[in-house]
Amino acid sequence: MNEFLENNRSLWNGWTRLHEQSALYDLDGFKAGRSSLKPVELEELGEVAGKTLLHLQCHFGMDTLSWARLGARVTGVDFSVAAVALARSLSAEVGISADFICSNLYDLPRALEGQFDIVFTSYGVLSWLPDLDRWAEIVAHYLKPGGTFYIVEFHPFASMLDDDGTTFKYAYFHTSKPIELQAQGSYAAPNADFTHAEYNWAHSLSDVINAVLRAGLRLEFVHEFPFSSYQTWPSLEEIVPDKFQLKNDDVTPPLMFSLRATR
Repeated sequence: MNEFLENNRSLWNGWTRLHEQSALYDLDGFKAGRSSLKPVELEELGEVAGKTLLHLQCHFGMDTLSWARLGARVTGVDFSVAAVALARSLSAEVGISADFICSNLYDLPRALEGQFDIVFTSYGVLSWLPDLDRWAEIVAHYLKPGGTFYIVEFHPFASMLDDDGTTFKYAYFHTSKPIELQAQGSYAAPNADFTHAEYNWAHSLSDVINAVLRAGLRLEFVHEFPFSSYQTWPSLEEIVPDKFQLKNDDVTPPLMFSLRATR
């Protein structure tokens, strides 16, 4: 398992260097004051001012720092050395106070103490995790009593589709053996001269819900959405800002889901 995770860490180190320059992340716009947060999480998580917030799998921290701009006291965690270095540099450059921890999620209890009012994670995080039960236990470990866990993520149904979004290609149900891919460029820089092995794990929606319940958290809601906050496939068109749907609106498959729970 460590072999797969270390491979993915190397992948994300390479992707960080691509994403820093990419139009999708628009780092210059963020430095000028643009928030990287999307309407779904802003509405569903709600007020964060004055609260402590732990952001798991934060990449290079734009969302983490966007929550800080809204008044949260933030800590971001990622396993990529390059991403955490960029996050710390970005925090200093824009003058936003934040802590960033470089750690594999499963090793985090050895690297970070304390509990938080909010644990947050979003968009493309679960497929990198081989063990959702352990993930949910770590979420619960870091929540204060009464604290809130919130995730918004691409729907497992949509994750079965190929890169064009037209054909079912990948598994829906979890197996211990990962899905092996060959990354060409990245989702934010598809034409970049970069090739790397990639390992993912499928998790059904019930896997996510049951892992959260087994960790002792209380569900507040699970929502499914017929749109994506990103143009994840060419077959999607932007209906309103940050809301992409299939061009054939007679068919509305679930493209994202969100979940909120409390300890």
